[in-house]
Amino acid sequence: MKNRIHAKSQAAVAALFLSGFLLAACSTTGVSEEQASSPAPSDSASASTPAPSDSATPAAPASTGPCKPSSAVGSPAKDVGAPNDVLPAKSYTFNLKTNCGDIEITADGVKAPITVSTLAFLTKGGFYNGTICHRLTTQGLFVLQCGDPTATGGGGPNFTFKDENLPAQQDNNYPAGSVAMANSGPNTNGSQFFLVYADTTLGANYTLWGKITKGLDVVKSIATYGTADGSGDGSPKATVEIINASVK
Repeated sequence: MKNRIHAKSQAAVAALFLSGFLLAACSTTGVSEEQASSPAPSDSASASTPAPSDSATPAAPASTGPCKPSSAVGSPAKDVGAPNDVLPAKSYTFNLKTNCGDIEITADGVKAPITVSTLAFLTKGGFYNGTICHRLTTQGLFVLQCGDPTATGGGGPNFTFKDENLPAQQDNNYPAGSVAMANSGPNTNGSQFFLVYADTTLGANYTLWGKITKGLDVVKSIATYGTADGSGDGSPKATVEIINASVK
């Protein structure tokens, strides 16, 4: 894959973005922006272990564990509109300020320009502020899934967009530190994403768009505390709130 996108290529990407990458008025269900059959991360993933998905409903934690107390709950998604352009092809830094600690993500705007541009648009619109990470998996699949304001696993913005930068189908194709989109099937990305805290093998169905560069220990501590019901796939036992998301 080329390290740079030339001016002509970038213009072509922008044209594609406007004409075909955004699919209007489709709500994401998602790794799934619903869960995959194994459930993979979904807005609906299809890994053999449940993929991050748009479908777990968080329960109130018995204690806060590694996180500070939070009263955040699911609520209707904020309508911030839809993006209409593509950012310059370079790296960007997303910062998730959570009640469990800060998580920094270096986003690859060269390999995943549409995804990064869309997430930057949502972030700048305040879409993620005050939302909770609704799904944690601890067996076979090792992810924390976030980005659904409703906290049901089925919420997202008023649009979807196409996949890009899918990995090869091989062992540990989503290594620890990876950040990828949850979805409900091909080309149904919305707002849900998952943070991989230990090497994970999934179907090559989820757009890789970033890497955790600070705060992987925060995600691991949330995972160690476990799920609310003690299962390997459910709501985190600790309420994990994205207090504020920013990008630069």
